[in-house]
Amino acid sequence: MSKFLFTGDFEINASKQMLYQYLNSASGLSQWFADDVTIDEDKVYNFIWDEEDHKAKMVSHRTNHYVKFEFLPENGEHDDDPAYFEIRLELNELTQSVFIKITDYSEMEDVDELYDLWQGLIDNLKETVGG
Repeated sequence: MSKFLFTGDFEINASKQMLYQYLNSASGLSQWFADDVTIDEDKVYNFIWDEEDHKAKMVSHRTNHYVKFEFLPENGEHDDDPAYFEIRLELNELTQSVFIKITDYSEMEDVDELYDLWQGLIDNLKETVGG
């Protein structure tokens, strides 16, 4: 099945330093992103939505700037084209506004549905941080 690349920008009233803790830790992510998030001894994140496990590795990150998670294949085989999502924190120098830039590479291809999904998640984050 082919994958689709979605990108979206969402403004948020919070500092990059404050937001980053909600992007890279299991406790932070479980407050807004998934029903629950755990990390095992191999640093594999388990995102739980509707009682289903979705395992991912944080493949890159830069403190206070971005995180990128790549989903692991469910059958344990190698995937040459893994699904991933990246969350970047960007500061508009002119307005001093912080934006969350989402890159979502997955099998979901309905742009409106993806936008609504991420808008809902970002709204959860705003509620959590008061931004």
